[in-house]
Amino acid sequence: MSTLTPDTSTIQAADFKSDIHNDWCPGCGDFGVVSAVQMALAKLQVPPHRVAVISGIGCAGKTAHYMNAYSFHTLHGRVMPSVTAMKLANHDLTVIGVGGDGDAYGIGGGHFVAGGRRNLDITYVVMNNDVYALTKGQASPTIAKGQKTKSMSEASIMDAINPILLALACGYTFVARGYALDTKYLSEIIAQAIQHRGSALVDVLQTCPTYNDLHTKGFYAGQIEGQPRLYRLDQSGYDPVVHNPDDAVEIAQKKAQALLKSQEPGGRIPLGVYYKLDVPTYEDHLKAKIPGLQQKPLAELDLYHRDITANLQELM
Repeated sequence: MSTLTPDTSTIQAADFKSDIHNDWCPGCGDFGVVSAVQMALAKLQVPPHRVAVISGIGCAGKTAHYMNAYSFHTLHGRVMPSVTAMKLANHDLTVIGVGGDGDAYGIGGGHFVAGGRRNLDITYVVMNNDVYALTKGQASPTIAKGQKTKSMSEASIMDAINPILLALACGYTFVARGYALDTKYLSEIIAQAIQHRGSALVDVLQTCPTYNDLHTKGFYAGQIEGQPRLYRLDQSGYDPVVHNPDDAVEIAQKKAQALLKSQEPGGRIPLGVYYKLDVPTYEDHLKAKIPGLQQKPLAELDLYHRDITANLQELM
């Protein structure tokens, strides 16, 4: 069960809504994702001026425009480098990357891998709908081999990427999955991801009513042998937490457990936190090497009036 406390605060989700007109297609799952991010930040009482949202290209890339916070609309596949720069420049910010499955796992795949290895204290929310929707529905890396949406000329001939497995392999220390049309529970998952100190991935199953006629609202709401297709891990006795971070065997076992859940036979899809490991972050290691960062972030350090004599002498 979630450890988050009820929202009894003054900061509301509406405080994170910008006044820019939202032009996503009616019924798009992206609406639910943005609402969930706003609800999560309100639940955690993070002031808008302490939040930075970075998004890439594609329908999901418009997210930064719809958030009342510091935002940056970066290049295709470059969410993670921008997130990294933002967090290293000011580690006091709550930094959230938002992108689509093509942006994150396709053209940005190499950066996705590097982001997991660093274990920065960031959150990456990926809207996963199997297609490149902004460019008329070509297959993304997450669509299964042999599947064909109404916007594809023929079925996919490549195997699909498993985002949960990929994140586990890359070193993400918080790996979760949500559903865009279950906004309340998705907001809880995102809030837990933001609270986690380390690299957090939230892969969001997202409906694209315009180009994906396979994974629709009806598909996700369906049943398999009398049981709901979607179910919550926290209501099934599943424990994602590595209780001893120094135990390599337990880490491997928890990763294996998450892997098996991510490709559960029979077609049912678990939602919630798959894996959680608490270890020092990239910023922790930097602060140990650079004492000045322990008092204030890089963005607030006086880099122009410091004495670099010792550095120059070391090079001589």
